[in-house]
Amino acid sequence: MSYPPYSGSGYPTQGGYPQQPGYGGYPQQGGYPPQAGFVGMPDPYGAPGGGPGYPSQPGGGFPAVPGGGASGYPPAPGGQPGYGMQYPPQSQQQGYGQQPAPGGYPQQPGYQQPPGMGGFPPQQQGYGQTPAPGGYPQQPGYQQPPAGGAFPPQQQGYGQQPAPPGGYYQPGAPGTCAPGYPGGPGAQPGGMPPPAVGVQTLPKGQGTVRPQPSFNPETDAKTLRKAMKGIGTDEKAIIEVLSHRSNDQRQQIKNMFKTMYGKDLVRELKSELGSNLEQAVVALMMTSVEYDAEQIHQAIAGAGTKEGVLIEIFCTRSNKQIQEIKVFYKAKYGKELEKRLMEETSGHFRRLIVSLSTGNRMENQPVDHQKARQDAQGLYQAGEKTLGTDESLFNSILCSQSFEQLRVVFQEYRRIANKGLDQAIKSEMSGDLEKGMVTLVRVIENIYFYFADRLHKSMKGAGTSDDTLIRVIVTRCEVDMVQIKQEYQRNYGKTLEGAIEGETSGDYKKLLMALVRG
Repeated sequence: MSYPPYSGSGYPTQGGYPQQPGYGGYPQQGGYPPQAGFVGMPDPYGAPGGGPGYPSQPGGGFPAVPGGGASGYPPAPGGQPGYGMQYPPQSQQQGYGQQPAPGGYPQQPGYQQPPGMGGFPPQQQGYGQTPAPGGYPQQPGYQQPPAGGAFPPQQQGYGQQPAPPGGYYQPGAPGTCAPGYPGGPGAQPGGMPPPAVGVQTLPKGQGTVRPQPSFNPETDAKTLRKAMKGIGTDEKAIIEVLSHRSNDQRQQIKNMFKTMYGKDLVRELKSELGSNLEQAVVALMMTSVEYDAEQIHQAIAGAGTKEGVLIEIFCTRSNKQIQEIKVFYKAKYGKELEKRLMEETSGHFRRLIVSLSTGNRMENQPVDHQKARQDAQGLYQAGEKTLGTDESLFNSILCSQSFEQLRVVFQEYRRIANKGLDQAIKSEMSGDLEKGMVTLVRVIENIYFYFADRLHKSMKGAGTSDDTLIRVIVTRCEVDMVQIKQEYQRNYGKTLEGAIEGETSGDYKKLLMALVRG
């Protein structure tokens, strides 16, 4: 038996590993290309990396099988004489123990992919690495298997959602399946469905009130001083200044006014204005945290509790905002907010409000589709599927999971129950708990419509709920009033400006219209 040519250093040439005397049947690999300046660990089956090969072993070995096959196996299709099954191509490593570079193990020249299950598929991006958006890259020479009976093509990386520019998603229409889910468009025949690509993003919220580019707090302080000095009040000048400045700019005006005139601007405004106009102007002069804390205090102080205010604020504020509200509340009113909430609420509604008031919801939580399916099934079993309702399970899921995760849960619930979760809550719960849970679901699905609906109900029927009207307009005019107006017109067939004009009057109407129009 003769040996293949050997250069005497580095890896053997393309002839593969040298055969030992008496050995036969090892596959002739494509070989390792030499690496400059690198000495690898010895290969127990061939030459060490970069160094001289092992000397030939004396004696015999396993007898060669006639025809060059190993242990009697027939040659594989497209293989070399002398071995029966093909091995995957060896990729050039950067040293032992290192992960392959992104992109996976490259295809070696001369190696043909075995048909069917005759060999190992090419590796992609290394073990444990998350595919880049767009899925696993197609390797040269490897054909994608058909969708049926195989793994479906990946979309944007498994389990990843596009980053929400505004933090909110638009669900599908009631009674429809999301694309990619069984029964919905894009469902893959055979195998698991792809991620919930049907969960669409809402546009980022835009305020109608924006910072004034040519802002000068000294000039504005003088204008307000002049509007309130002497007999009578120039409400038009006050509205013009305050409705076209951001909250931060209004705080600067307030500070500059005291610096220049030694008086508190808010106190001066209250002495010059009255009724709903005064209430709206004072609200504009507070910071957002201060205003929310005051609204909560008024909702739980005195006889009765305004549960609707608590639901609105705690269901729509971020963790950071809730934490700031609690700190401010303790500093101003001398009591822990959670303790006051527990004193003024009861039952499962108390649990809901206390849970939300912790400001500890998971944020930036990676979407877990398997967990979403499990939670949706759990909600179904805890509500419609059984006699009675496990309110604690609803509370634990809706108050702890991220908005992104819950949108997938809601989508899975609709697929299981053929109805929205808010509809199920209405049939399973009642009172303030029902209102709180339904509000939470609707805020998570589409916060813009939720506030449009709040405004609509504040002006619907006999009389107007000015407290709600002022609170929503003041707190959202710098956040997402543009989208709220769009939702209002889409759902109620008229503009928000038109509704306000028909329900309010005087300078109060002018101020609200200026805030909504921008």
